[in-house]
Amino acid sequence: MKSGREVKNGGVEEERAAKRKRVINGAAKVEEEKRIGEAQGELDDDDVDASSKVLRGKHSSRHVEVGRDCPYLDTVNRQVLDFDFERCCSATMLNLNVYACLVCGKYFQGRSRKSPAYTHSLESGHHVYINLVTEKAYCLPDGYEINDPCLDDIRHVLNPRFSRAQVEEFDRNKEWSRALDGSHYLPGMVGLNDVQKSTEFVNVTIQSLMRVTPLRNFFLIPDNYQHCKSPLVHRFGELTRKIWHARNFKGHVSPHEFVQAVMKGKKRFRIGQQSDPVEFMSWLLNTLHVDLRTSKDASSIIHQCFQGELEEVREYQEGIEKKEISRMPFLMLGLDLPPPPLFKDVMEKNIIPQVALFDLLKKFDGETVTEERLARMRYRVTKSPPYLMFHMVRFKKNNFFKEKNPTLVSFPMKDMDLRDCIPSLPTTKYNLIANIVHDSKPEDGYFRVFVQRKSQELWYEMQDLHVAETLPQMVELSEAYMQIYELQEE
Repeated sequence: MKSGREVKNGGVEEERAAKRKRVINGAAKVEEEKRIGEAQGELDDDDVDASSKVLRGKHSSRHVEVGRDCPYLDTVNRQVLDFDFERCCSATMLNLNVYACLVCGKYFQGRSRKSPAYTHSLESGHHVYINLVTEKAYCLPDGYEINDPCLDDIRHVLNPRFSRAQVEEFDRNKEWSRALDGSHYLPGMVGLNDVQKSTEFVNVTIQSLMRVTPLRNFFLIPDNYQHCKSPLVHRFGELTRKIWHARNFKGHVSPHEFVQAVMKGKKRFRIGQQSDPVEFMSWLLNTLHVDLRTSKDASSIIHQCFQGELEEVREYQEGIEKKEISRMPFLMLGLDLPPPPLFKDVMEKNIIPQVALFDLLKKFDGETVTEERLARMRYRVTKSPPYLMFHMVRFKKNNFFKEKNPTLVSFPMKDMDLRDCIPSLPTTKYNLIANIVHDSKPEDGYFRVFVQRKSQELWYEMQDLHVAETLPQMVELSEAYMQIYELQEE
């Protein structure tokens, strides 16, 4: 049996142990907060963005000296700067309060003494940094702001900006631009990187949409979609501005950030996996429309460019004739190709059939009957949009593999009048502005796109980084998969 003194000593020891535990836990908590603060670059800089302030819950402003004459400006290396990739710190992998080192091109967080950017400036002797959000430049480790106009070209590449007058002149511009490496490129006709050899479908879709003038002009002015919180909309706008920027440091653009936004929004499309540009185009246009529309206006620039109206007549024959008439909007018209012949020619080679685009469009004249199994279906285009998209149904899946229909489609490149195949429409003439084609076998083939440069009415073939002028006859001989026609101005 324990004595009173032993019980008393035991209670004291327990109290001391509890006190030591509280001290240790408190120290661990302080150390954890310190570690997080260091990892985030101590987000208390005077130029930290609003989202960072909310996360921290406090904001300590301090006076920052502004210097015009920085002795390290000659160390800036524009050849290594690339703002196309995800803007996150290379040390902590966080995307808050990130700076780009203008000497080596790497991204680091913060400017405080324990931040990765400050440490990098001491270890590497790199002193000039720019904030990727505010576009302010600083000298580290000294900490003063650099206010020198010689960095304006870097700011324009980081965040291209255009006036409305400049935007209106793009379709009349005939001048080439020169990159830092000496290569020449056409603004709006730059090549796009194939991210991990699997984003051909993204590149041809983007290059096609860049020919749609109202859509391009809308996304060149960020004020048009500032109300939108969708990352996909803002990444698409950034990519559009970079493609049409005339003062890029290199003659190509990487759609890396846009592809990242696509993967977050739709798990169907992944880096490393090839997909169908028709499926991607349909998803992209519908997603952009949903993200852009507001409570006051149910329409968007997407529907203003591509939306038409289709009348569907369904006739049943179940003893008593029954007819259903409905109208539906459309963004793209699917055209069924005739089946290829089963037999080969005398040279034992497959016969490649050919069909006219107007014959395929008879499906929408309101008289041609399709799908007779369930009901007699007739379609009629009642309203044609300013930009008309066609999709040739070339691929079909059976129980074993994927088949491709090699039928060539002959189509007009200018003055296509829909009244020739859809008499109910008013006189409407369209010009071809983009033609996506598929080459080789269905499983391991690749996509290319032919686009028109309106300022000189020249045609260019584009496949990832490859951009070359081509003849209009080469466009007509290709296996068209998806096309965009533009309504002629009166």
